[in-house]
Amino acid sequence: MTPFKAPLDDILFTLTHVAGADSLPDWDADFAAEIGAHFAAFAEGEIAPLDEPGDRQGCTLTDGRVHMPDGFADVYRAYAEQGWPGLTAPEDFGGQGQGALMLAITSEVFSGANHSLQMVTGLVPGAIRTLLRFGTEDQKARHIPPLASGEALATMCLTEPPAGSDLSRVRCRAEPAGNGWAITGEKIFISGGDQDMSDRILHLVLARTSDNGVKGLSLFLCPSERLDGRRNGVTVTRIEEKMGLHASPTCQLAFDGAEAELIGEEGQGLMAMFTMMNHARLDVALQGVAHAARAYDVASRYAAERVQGRGADGAPATLDAHADVRRMLDEIDRNAMAGRAIAHLAFVTMESGDDPDLVDFLTPVAKVFCTEGGMRAADLGIQVLGGYGYLREYRLEQTYRDARITAIYEGANGIHERMLATRLAGGKAADAFARFVAAEAACHPDQGIEAALTHWADLRDRVTRADDPAALAHTFMQRTIETLLTCITARMVAAAERHPDPARLARLCDGPVAQGAAA
Repeated sequence: MTPFKAPLDDILFTLTHVAGADSLPDWDADFAAEIGAHFAAFAEGEIAPLDEPGDRQGCTLTDGRVHMPDGFADVYRAYAEQGWPGLTAPEDFGGQGQGALMLAITSEVFSGANHSLQMVTGLVPGAIRTLLRFGTEDQKARHIPPLASGEALATMCLTEPPAGSDLSRVRCRAEPAGNGWAITGEKIFISGGDQDMSDRILHLVLARTSDNGVKGLSLFLCPSERLDGRRNGVTVTRIEEKMGLHASPTCQLAFDGAEAELIGEEGQGLMAMFTMMNHARLDVALQGVAHAARAYDVASRYAAERVQGRGADGAPATLDAHADVRRMLDEIDRNAMAGRAIAHLAFVTMESGDDPDLVDFLTPVAKVFCTEGGMRAADLGIQVLGGYGYLREYRLEQTYRDARITAIYEGANGIHERMLATRLAGGKAADAFARFVAAEAACHPDQGIEAALTHWADLRDRVTRADDPAALAHTFMQRTIETLLTCITARMVAAAERHPDPARLARLCDGPVAQGAAA
């Protein structure tokens, strides 16, 4: 197997010099590098070694409780003791008060080291963000400190057997009960619905308080323990058997009069839930990037050592000397670098606070491009290794299995394409994207950006005038991605000398992705 190595140089390069973090007043690149190095060392030394055995062992359900693979509880305890759960929580609540950019660094590294464990821990920042925006002062005081300390982990409970993307079909109900609410119903596909790592779990549950469609949905905080200390009425009825992420318990939950409290306003559950989901979608984009980077690391190292055939001079050659293998390696690398830059651009724009409309537009684009790129990279990585890629030994088959879910959860990619065409194309979000691309064309003339913008604007016009914009959704997403890639490529070209390997950047920026974008 190839030990995990965090791609910290690439992360810091795209964040600072491509996505523009250095334009933010509070950005400290040296401090970010220091924090990143600390987490990378922890991830490489303690988290990553549990990934393969965790995948083989999986999770078990015994007497209604989920047991994580061996070693997971211990490494989570170390993770909490080092303060990582509270990285972005406000200092007033026991956190470190860092921004989303610092989380982007640690989140990608965590996903690359052990996606399953990252899945169980990764909803905490979104839960804290939701509490800060919609919670009462009392709710913040009671629930954020345990999340920041690692005492509690969070779940997001939306999906039900009849209700996936169509949340109007949610049937889980909440009824007033005493000073709070009681939730009854069933939820499925709940990541970390139960586990034996944290002392407590805070379920964020979307439940029906009236029969008025999506306007009848409210968001609730449902702790794993009742106020009197007894176990709350939340039971794991099964752990799903999945293609990948075997060490992440995906649970079916039954709520039987579970004690809960309303967060935000009754009937405004979707607004509150999307605060958590939007964070999760960008986090999933970075999961795709992490898998692409891991695939490149494994495949490039193997190809540099494996001698097969002969070169043009007749001497024995390593795999990476062959043009077709080099083509595949470069495509894997581009998917990781460009995807990371797009996700980072969304995070930097979010942190600046200057253009929320652009964030709304970039989020589905990042989710689609990065997750598709992660799957493609895993597939190509297996191809580079040939028969060895198909074996467990080099673990790209696990990368392939684990990466596949990223295009499905947090909104299937087709849903994001439809949203881009039907909800965003004709409004302020698309206007913000057009302004962004125009500004990039002015900054980087003769890079094909202006022509790409013209093609994009023409298709946007067709989409907004179409009787059924959804029929053009996939085409519009791909044209948007191509247009954005011209901007990303131009920025990479301009900043290439700041990367530790400028020749690598120059080669990637001259490849099929860049050429296709400018065509």
